[in-house]
Amino acid sequence: MPIDIKRVLVCDAVDNACVKLLQDHQIQVDYKLKLTKDELVKEVKNYDALIVRSDTKITAEILDAGAGRVKAVGRAGAGVDNINIEAATKNNVLVLNTPGGNSISACELTCFLIGALARPICPAATSMKEGRWDRKLYSGTELYGKTLAILGLGRIGREVGIRMNAFGMRVIGYDPITTHAEAKAAGIEKLELEQIWPQADYITVHTPLIPATKNLISTETLAKCPKGVRVINVARGGIIDEAALLASLESGHCGGAAVDVYPEEPPKSETTKKLINHPKVVATPHLGASTSEAQVRVAVEVAEQFIALTGKSTVYTQYAGVVNREVLKNVF
Repeated sequence: MPIDIKRVLVCDAVDNACVKLLQDHQIQVDYKLKLTKDELVKEVKNYDALIVRSDTKITAEILDAGAGRVKAVGRAGAGVDNINIEAATKNNVLVLNTPGGNSISACELTCFLIGALARPICPAATSMKEGRWDRKLYSGTELYGKTLAILGLGRIGREVGIRMNAFGMRVIGYDPITTHAEAKAAGIEKLELEQIWPQADYITVHTPLIPATKNLISTETLAKCPKGVRVINVARGGIIDEAALLASLESGHCGGAAVDVYPEEPPKSETTKKLINHPKVVATPHLGASTSEAQVRVAVEVAEQFIALTGKSTVYTQYAGVVNREVLKNVF
């Protein structure tokens, strides 16, 4: 049977298109930002569904407090790191995200960062603002003919491959699920990890943060790469061992890094701060999904899936972002 969603609590700032779409389908929406955990524990029992982005953490305590009332938690974005999936599943709460909503934005930022590592645009622009003309200081290298390794060939990884092929890069990649044919369609030669390390001039990671991917880029794996290898992370903090990357940069083995995500955000650890301040690092504050288009897309996709779950729309019928699909068997 369909899920009865009548009242939704929006806990983090999302585009108003999300609120409007829900209201247009007779769903009441309350917008309460920056609630503390204790406040949310009190509020949650009044709602059928919650919408979050990155700021609000949906813990087991919150889900237990909403047991019997809360039926779904939607994250406007990719990944569900801030939602306790185990507790949600135990309480028969569907957890869904918007896996495709920010793919293009994250892909484009990755491509720009690859370019910024090849040509030192950021320090050159800063030097000009400081009144200097350091033309000889900021020589770079071409991307043409270089090998780009993409670790994780989902939506974002494949989109990066398509675009960097246009620069004349040779694109190789690894993914345990994506087939050789799917990779080839994006212009990517699928290889095993051990084949990839020695060939990579650039490595970009596009995987979730799971036990198998934690510290995927490590002292050991960096040592297998050519001297001068450049590393990009627009996926999740923790996929790259920051201490290992910093040591590789300081030794001169790693030629540069571009980092948009961190194990802790905002960063507090001394290692992360040293990494950010390293002269060969381009650091950005988790901007992968920070475009006006992506913000609208992820917000609308959450609303569309909530409406689909009610079974009352002939237009919105898909909820592809559900991550704990076993709950569907219990509620439908």
